[in-house]
Amino acid sequence: MIRALFLAFALGGCALVAPTQPGADLPRPVAAVDLQRYLGTWHEIARLPAPFQDSGGRRCADVTATYSERPDGRINVLNRCLDALDGYRDRSATAIATPVPGSGNARLRVQFIWPLSGDYWVIGLDPEYRWALVGVPSRRLLWLLSRTPTLPEADIATATRIAAEQGFTVDRLQRTEQR
Repeated sequence: MIRALFLAFALGGCALVAPTQPGADLPRPVAAVDLQRYLGTWHEIARLPAPFQDSGGRRCADVTATYSERPDGRINVLNRCLDALDGYRDRSATAIATPVPGSGNARLRVQFIWPLSGDYWVIGLDPEYRWALVGVPSRRLLWLLSRTPTLPEADIATATRIAAEQGFTVDRLQRTEQR
């Protein structure tokens, strides 16, 4: 049961299809991401409801994503949350992210289980790397991440505007519970 939850959590964040190329009908990733600055822990501030985080008897709170460098140039990913519907039990999933060549590191392929992987596009990024807006090409999933568990409302408004301009359904955006 726990393994099934982890698999759902892990796989749900990825569009399990062939790599997607950006185009006029897709969100626009930022021009470039400095992976050295992007590494480390990010706190989820808000998200579009995601089945692996918000259904099946679970509701993720205190969500973090930690990225660390691998010797082969790829990135280790550790996603964690506390399940608010299960006594705030710790849940986690690991993955490996690979920058898409020619994307300025703004598009990554994330693989939780071989051979399945999905798109992870950075579509908004604070110049100081204080917050990042990450989505998938289908626009079904979106996360606002911050280096701290809270983010000033002005930054949330900026990120929300970017998401709306990129065609995401921001009226469904929900704040992540922080304990």
